Amino acid sequence: MLSFAALTGPAPAQDFGAYLAARTAGMQDDFREAAHWFGQALAADPENLYLMEGAVVAQIGIGRIETAIELARRLDDAGGKSQAAWMALIGDQAQRGEFEPMLADLAAGRSVGRLMDVLLTGWAELGAGRVTEALAAFDELVATPGLEVFGLYHKALALASIGNYEAAERIFSGSDSGPVRVVRRGALAHIQILSQLERNDEAATVLRDSFAAESDPSSAELLARIESGETIPYDVARNATEGMAEVFFTLGVALNGEASDAYTLLYSRIAAWLRPDHGDAVLMTAGMLENQSQFDLATEVYAGIGTEDAAHIPAEIGRARALGGAGDTDGAIGVLRDLAARYPDVFTIHLSLGDTLRRAERWPEATEAYTAALDLVEEPVPEPYWAVFYSRAITLERQDLWPRAEADFRRALALNPGQPQVLNYLGYSFLDRRENIDEAMRMIEEAVAASPDSGYIVDSLAWGLFVLGRYEEAVEPMERASLLEPVDPVVTDHLGDVYWAVGRQMEARFQWRRALSFDPEEKDATRIRRKLEIGLDAVLQEEGADPLRPVNADAGN
Repeated sequence: MLSFAALTGPAPAQDFGAYLAARTAGMQDDFREAAHWFGQALAADPENLYLMEGAVVAQIGIGRIETAIELARRLDDAGGKSQAAWMALIGDQAQRGEFEPMLADLAAGRSVGRLMDVLLTGWAELGAGRVTEALAAFDELVATPGLEVFGLYHKALALASIGNYEAAERIFSGSDSGPVRVVRRGALAHIQILSQLERNDEAATVLRDSFAAESDPSSAELLARIESGETIPYDVARNATEGMAEVFFTLGVALNGEASDAYTLLYSRIAAWLRPDHGDAVLMTAGMLENQSQFDLATEVYAGIGTEDAAHIPAEIGRARALGGAGDTDGAIGVLRDLAARYPDVFTIHLSLGDTLRRAERWPEATEAYTAALDLVEEPVPEPYWAVFYSRAITLERQDLWPRAEADFRRALALNPGQPQVLNYLGYSFLDRRENIDEAMRMIEEAVAASPDSGYIVDSLAWGLFVLGRYEEAVEPMERASLLEPVDPVVTDHLGDVYWAVGRQMEARFQWRRALSFDPEEKDATRIRRKLEIGLDAVLQEEGADPLRPVNADAGN
């Protein structure tokens, strides 16, 4: 499967430095730098097919599809064989409506894989006016185990594009062979087709069933239009070119998580280029770039989705996330605050703002945002609302508003009993506050049973044993927590305390020094340095805390 890592070929005859820089940038998915250096290397060695292919991948990655097409033509004319180049050339033919040449090239062996070849053949036949041949191509996939859903989905879209809504609806509803929902757009296509058939009541039902969990003004607006009796136009794939855009998008969705993000990006970029109003393809493109830490490119893509687009809200939330990934926390918060002001009744906006503020440790503002989100919910259900109560509880605990924090933690547990993160946080907080110790230990033990490989949760168990004075019992789980979280300053600090409590003072000092090297919070670092100076017993005495118990003391005393 093609990616920068898969590109192999001879080194250029000249400008070896540019070649190495291009390879390095490509391996890091830095498409801008890769495009620059592949271009420079090609200028020195213009016939090098390997450099051409790398340049094609890089140019598609940054969204310069026309430049990629020019390079792909050069590579193809020189006899090169490249999936990326062929995808660019196919995209060019689709955009130009060159269906007969595309069919000839596919027949001659310009292949990107059987699934894509057959889907493109179906749409090209339709574009050439041969409906029977087009449907036969889709039926070839319907008859292929494992590929049936792709054939059915694109056959339904093709039928709808020529106005045969009855046959298309039978596919989507499952009257012919089973309900078809390859992607979110499948539900949208079904809704539009039902409306075209004057079956708006059924269209409204499909919309509610498909998008019930989405707090999205565009879905609410569409529902209002349907319920008012308006006939919704069909626009998911109105012609062969748009059908081919859907081919690239559909296969990109199928590859997402299975192939490298760099490879999947080729599909989503070409889909969005063929159809700039394909909001889902644009969002997918930006998401792939985010996954590759190409935050500036992702921000640009998100920003290209205007306010009139149904994908505007998720795009703005994505833009804020990309800005945050790039280190511009204030910019991210600004985007979300502006969005919340324009759409005050959208839950996901307030939730995203709360999460961003929480990561920035702006606790009061985060609490306010989470509260704004929860105020929009009449009857919270387990998903996704347990996590919102949990997140708000954290912000309240950090402000030392404990009664309110405890109430939210318990509300999260009521919605999602046994949730290990909540059990651990609440249990550890009780330990830290030296209250409800028995309940705290039960919670933490349940959390460990649910997540035995979580170093933070195992640390809580060990720390609970430490608080109870059961120091020797605490050693094994604390060492296990340290192995699971080897560079965490808090876990390492705790390990030092446990070692000190059982008389292993040299090892304790070693662990405290390690904890300092892991960049702890300043208040923790100050306390660790003091322990290194005078020992844990003396620090506890300075703090007015209970002294360490004798090592073999009965935990019940």
